[in-house]
Amino acid sequence: MKNDNSATLDLSQVPSPCYVLEADRLRSNMRLIRDVQDRAGIKIILAFKAFALWDAFPIVREMFDSATASSLAEARLAAEELGSKAYTYAPVYSQNEIDEILANSRHITFNSLTQLERFTPAVTRAAHHVSVGLRVNPELAQVDTDLYNPCVPGSRLGILSSALPQSLPDIVEGLHCHALCESSAEQTANLVRTFEERFAPWLPQIKWVNFGGGHLMTRKGYDVELLVETLRGFRLRHPHLQVILEPGSAFAWQTGFLLSTVEDIVENAGVKTAILNVSFACHMPDCLEMPYKPAIRGAHFDPVDGLPTYRMGGNSCLSGDYVGDWSFDKPLSVGDAIIFEDMIHYTTVKTTMFNGVSHPSIAIFDPKNGGLRVVRQFSYADYRSRMG
Repeated sequence: MKNDNSATLDLSQVPSPCYVLEADRLRSNMRLIRDVQDRAGIKIILAFKAFALWDAFPIVREMFDSATASSLAEARLAAEELGSKAYTYAPVYSQNEIDEILANSRHITFNSLTQLERFTPAVTRAAHHVSVGLRVNPELAQVDTDLYNPCVPGSRLGILSSALPQSLPDIVEGLHCHALCESSAEQTANLVRTFEERFAPWLPQIKWVNFGGGHLMTRKGYDVELLVETLRGFRLRHPHLQVILEPGSAFAWQTGFLLSTVEDIVENAGVKTAILNVSFACHMPDCLEMPYKPAIRGAHFDPVDGLPTYRMGGNSCLSGDYVGDWSFDKPLSVGDAIIFEDMIHYTTVKTTMFNGVSHPSIAIFDPKNGGLRVVRQFSYADYRSRMG
């Protein structure tokens, strides 16, 4: 149950269930992302909504110093644990939080002109300068799953070009255009081209453009050169604009796994289900939402005739808490380890205690800094604190 990247990790020392971040893989991703930043002449920041494991921030700070936030909690995390004020965007802000959000932000992007108008007084009275932006919607739908498509018709996210005033309010310094999700360089090129066409009249009025997240540049086969060429071209055409990207998954893509254990095997109507000590609903919700079938280390991704084949079942009471099917070279037994690959981005930040099911432990495996370090384990006290 080992591969080249975890050959020195003794799985028997890892509590089950447990998310394990492999630090060297994170560093490898960051080197690629930093190279894109440097060659394209842009600013790249980490999106906390995909990866907010603050115990790993010392590794992130080796190459990056900024993050994007979508809430007060994320803005505080950026300021307190990453050491820099956040680039903040949320679909809506509340009066009782806006002052603290501003205190922890260097940029703030508003989703509507009404929110901008409501909170302009708060921005102007902030103790430090906060650069203000507006989120715009390019009406370019390139994401297949509507749940993750910011440009689905009728989207609540971003202002259409037809709704922008000819002259932006003086306080506005930037436009934010997030329209991608784990997308390709070709889709980024389409986005940049469409953005320029739809929002050309406003570009001379601003100082920066944020092309959001979804730029999955660390995925195998991604055309990194096209991305760099696209961004360089935009900067040459608009040299007065700072360009920002805020990928999330690209940082944590294939940087670790979720270790689980088979606790029982049941059969019904010819379907064998391995019931695990983890839950898709609680710990891997993207698998149900997308839907998305993860790879299992040592298993055949698609069922193979003649081999033992199992559905993977979660340990919550939700009837649909399962994903399947995988084939194995030999039958599974109670106590066997099941390792779900690529389970760091979005899973750790979406894990819930639905049904009272505890979070998996969290560990960082860093051969350069002491090997395996279990940074968090959860208990009844954590569940109870969430309930009252």
